[in-house]
Amino acid sequence: MKFEGIIFDMDGTLVDSEIIWERAEREMFERRGLAYTDEVRQQVIGLRLDEFFRKLVEIFDLAESVDALMMELNAGLIRYLDLIEPKAGAQELIEYVASLDVPYAIASSSPLNLIHAVVEAQGWKRLIPNLYSAEVVPLGKPAPDVYLYACQQLGVQPQRSLALEDSPNGARAAVAAGMTCVAVPDFHSSPAKFAGITPHIFPSLHEVLAQLKVGGIG
Repeated sequence: MKFEGIIFDMDGTLVDSEIIWERAEREMFERRGLAYTDEVRQQVIGLRLDEFFRKLVEIFDLAESVDALMMELNAGLIRYLDLIEPKAGAQELIEYVASLDVPYAIASSSPLNLIHAVVEAQGWKRLIPNLYSAEVVPLGKPAPDVYLYACQQLGVQPQRSLALEDSPNGARAAVAAGMTCVAVPDFHSSPAKFAGITPHIFPSLHEVLAQLKVGGIG
């Protein structure tokens, strides 16, 4: 299929930032004497930040406000920006997509200020001009809202557009929007977790690029 638009998730898809997110999150809960286990984190990966913390407030019975927790984590993440590396193949894939005659964007669960900071830190500011955050839509991933919003902003049909994701929650959002979804599982996930969500699962962005070049997706 020749796609009308291409939309990237950011964290864990284009940049190896999930490790930094996990580090900042663990530090937050360690300061409170709480065990932030892998089992707990699996319940919140890919969620919009306010929904992420609403779930954690429920799990840990926290008295603090969601807004206060969001501000604290955001400050922690900004401190680690210089540690974030691009995912293998991300630069080549973005450059290839930029060379196509189709609109493209990032649509992320992260706050817009963090998306801008990460994109600028990676030197992608001019390469990826369209940046969208789930903070401007009613529901975050796995709801389709941010993908529908991004498609609307780009002027493309979701049913003829491609999304690239690393988490099951993100993939569910893209599929619910009616998009073709390519999944490249990050360290926190595995191909098996995408069963029943999308058949398009690749081990790396290099393989995604190779298939895009031969029209092998869709």
